[in-house]
Amino acid sequence: MKKFLISASIFLLSLATADARTIKVLILDDVFQKIPSKEENIEKMGNLKGDLLVNGTHYPGNIEVWRGNESLYLINELPFEEYVKNVVNAEVGTNWDMEALKVQAVVSRTYALYQKKKNGTGGTYDITSSVLNQVYKGTSLDARISYAVMDTEGEVLTFDGNIIEAFYHSTSGGKTEDPAEVFGKSYPYLKPVESSCEISPYWIWERRIPVGEIENVLNVKGIVNMQIKSYTSTHRVKTVDVFHSEGILNVNAKDLRKMLGWNRLPSTNFTLSRDNGNYVFDGKGYGHGVGLCQWSALEMSREGMTYRQILEYFYPGTKLEKYEDR
Repeated sequence: MKKFLISASIFLLSLATADARTIKVLILDDVFQKIPSKEENIEKMGNLKGDLLVNGTHYPGNIEVWRGNESLYLINELPFEEYVKNVVNAEVGTNWDMEALKVQAVVSRTYALYQKKKNGTGGTYDITSSVLNQVYKGTSLDARISYAVMDTEGEVLTFDGNIIEAFYHSTSGGKTEDPAEVFGKSYPYLKPVESSCEISPYWIWERRIPVGEIENVLNVKGIVNMQIKSYTSTHRVKTVDVFHSEGILNVNAKDLRKMLGWNRLPSTNFTLSRDNGNYVFDGKGYGHGVGLCQWSALEMSREGMTYRQILEYFYPGTKLEKYEDR
C-alpha cells in the first residue's frame, strides 16, 4: 500500500448535515492514481469526518477509506453545491467575469449531476476529481465564485426533460468538435460551432517532441517519418501514420495525445513537421474540443453576453431548469 497523510480536525463541518444533497468524489492525485476496476473487490475500512488534510489538500465533509487489491481509495462525500463551488475554482479560477463564472457553475453542476445519475444510487463513488471527469482540488473559499454558484443554485441544462451530458474544454482553437469524433456518439445539443478564444494562453502553441520519446510511448523503434493520415469534420487530426523500422503504424491522434500526456500535446488541432531529432507540433487549442469552450465563454462575457446566452450558444436546444430532489 502507498503511504499517505490524512489529518482531521476534531469538529464536524456544519455543512455535512444528514439531509444535505451530497456527491461522492474519488480522489485522484499524485499518490492516489488508480481507479478501481469493475471486477475489483474493494472493502470499506472506515471514514473520517471534518476538515481533512490529504497529501497537502484540504477536503470538507467526509472521507471514506476503501481497500482494493493493490491500492487504497479515498472518497470525499460533501454537499453538492459546495462541490460545485470548488470545481469552478479549480476549473477557471477566481478572476473571471461573473457571467463566465455562472456559465461554469451551471455546466459543472449539470455534468456532475449527469454522472451521479448515470452511476446510480448506492455506488461507491459518483465522479472522479481529475480531468477524467472535471477537476476538483478540495475546499476553496472565494466570495465571487460563491456568489456565482448561489445565484445559479440548482440550475442545470436539460434536453427533452433529461439532464444533458455537458461536455466542456479549455480552448477550442476556433471551432468546437463533433462529439462523434471524440466519443463515438452524437448528441442533438452538441454541434460544432465557431468560437473565438484568442485570449487563451493555448490559442496557439508549439511542442518539440524528441523522436525517442514518441518511440517509447508507441513502443516502436526507428521512426523514419510521421505524417497526418486523416482529419475530423472540423479539421482536427484524426489519425497519424508512423513509418518505423518494422512497418507502418496507424495511430489515432486522440490516443497519441493521451499517451504523450494532455499537457505535452494540448489538442489534436495541429500540423506536423520534423526538425532533426524532433517532431514539431504546431497547434491551437487545449482539450478534446467538445461542448463549451471555457475561454470563449470568458471572451463572450466580456463582450456583454449573459450566462444564459452563452449556454444557449454552446448547447443549442437545451433548457435551463432547476433540479429538485436529485
